[in-house]
Amino acid sequence: MPSVFYAHLTWTTLGRAQLIDAAVAGFLQRFVPPQARRFGTLVLEIGILRDHVHLLLDMPPACPVPQLVQALKGASARIANRDGIVPPQRPLRWARGYDLRSVSPRALGATRDYVRRQAEHHPLDRLDEVKAGAAPDGPVEP
Repeated sequence: MPSVFYAHLTWTTLGRAQLIDAAVAGFLQRFVPPQARRFGTLVLEIGILRDHVHLLLDMPPACPVPQLVQALKGASARIANRDGIVPPQRPLRWARGYDLRSVSPRALGATRDYVRRQAEHHPLDRLDEVKAGAAPDGPVEP
């Protein structure tokens, strides 16, 4: 039986500032899945709010997590700031650290639903213009 490792990854903006608007959220939805694939990781679900990001991931067991997160956070901020996706006076900056929790195959559906429904959990931080949901890599059933 092949090894599977599902994980729920979250990170926040610096100081929980509301730096993510519809343009930034759209950029992140396009940027994150191909970056994750560089590490053999599939993005199953994305939930983006004004001050934080949730991802449901299907990762290889030996994935270098710090390098994956650096590629997702560091490169996304660098490119968003460089390419003018955010205004220069409000650059996209991520807080230090992240939260990564393993997800059992049995909890995959509930976690997917949780990530998808982030706007309901944080109604003041939601982005009405952007629909979170299945990532381009597509949903994977256990």
